[in-house]
Amino acid sequence: MAPMKVLISGAGITGNALAFWLSKLGHNVTVIERFPSLRTTGLQVDLRGHGVTVMKRMGLEEAFRAKSVPEQGLAIVDGANRRRAFFGVNKSGKGVQNFTTEYEIMRGDFCRLMHDVIKNKVTFRFGVSIGSFKQDGDGVDVEFTDGKAERFDFVVGADGMGSNTRNLMLGHGAQDALRPIRGSYTAYFTIPRPIQKGEDYHSTMYLATGRRGMMTRRHSPEEIQVYLSCNNPSERMAKAHKDGVPEQKKMLAEIFQDAGWQSKDILRDMFDSDNFYCERMGLVKLDSWYDGKVVLVGDAAYCPSGLTGMGTTCGIVGAYVLAGEIARHCGKAEGGKAPTDGLDVAFKAYDDKLRPFIDQVIDGVGDDSLFWKLMPESAFAVALVNLLLGIAAFLRLNVLGQWILRENVKWTLPEYDELK
Repeated sequence: MAPMKVLISGAGITGNALAFWLSKLGHNVTVIERFPSLRTTGLQVDLRGHGVTVMKRMGLEEAFRAKSVPEQGLAIVDGANRRRAFFGVNKSGKGVQNFTTEYEIMRGDFCRLMHDVIKNKVTFRFGVSIGSFKQDGDGVDVEFTDGKAERFDFVVGADGMGSNTRNLMLGHGAQDALRPIRGSYTAYFTIPRPIQKGEDYHSTMYLATGRRGMMTRRHSPEEIQVYLSCNNPSERMAKAHKDGVPEQKKMLAEIFQDAGWQSKDILRDMFDSDNFYCERMGLVKLDSWYDGKVVLVGDAAYCPSGLTGMGTTCGIVGAYVLAGEIARHCGKAEGGKAPTDGLDVAFKAYDDKLRPFIDQVIDGVGDDSLFWKLMPESAFAVALVNLLLGIAAFLRLNVLGQWILRENVKWTLPEYDELK
């Protein structure tokens, strides 16, 4: 295959995964990232189903396992910190994984291990993003925010659910592809908590009244991760989310002040956290993931929301399928044809092949998702949900993996000899 000049916007997990495959094919790949360095922040992510297969095909299993979080399962507790249910990791290698998978890793570690593999093969430019672009039948002229300009054979947006590349591709006045789930917010941060003697590496979830939930996850001996989830459709919450981190923290402190369990200590330490991030949960839905020589991948194209547990998996599976279709349809420059002549076919094949997978992942996710139905409103409802989860755990029913998370899709991952 004759090399093409490729620009990938976004140096996250999906952007690095795509750069891995395209550089392996011999293409001239540039990755830009608006942050001044590789973003190694973020909390715990996992791989499920086809995502695990793709990671193994990348030859990263040993490195992944070396950095993996040794989480043993999810405990459901009540306000007195009494365990009501426990769902352990499924280590059998069979069936759908539980809430905790065999493949748990901190987001930054996953980004870093992929970056380390490709950093000498790929050009990385930090502190810059796409300002604008114009495309024709042969390529894309890109103007960057640092004033530089360059031409590429094609451009890839791997820049997340709020994708700048997607907005530029759709054009001014187009309907926003990001579809928020009504009133659903989750905040993520870490706080210092030295591990105690006899303490295990568990996720611990507490359900409060008022459709609120708190979860902690132990990933290191020094600190824990905290997740605060709420279903609050008020205008005040929406305004606080738009107004930035200080207002988000104040609003969450107000929402969770009477939640019970460890809320007092968690909220106190939240104000000192420097890696706080509050996300309004939502889906990205597009009729097409490409336009001409610009194509989207990962959350920029089809963010499934954190409610599915499949965001990271969708990203690296999408990168694999996109690279595979490019490899399959953009052959050597023979008979006067340029390798870019097959891009239209490759992009369409990527869309056609991956969309059934994404459609199953996001099916039924929205305002009435089962996740929010299990977020109880009253004290009686909290007790009932805890009781039902306890019964399910006793009967070894994988209610989270089977009924809420979306790993169990019926779709066959393509194989590409060109990527081997």
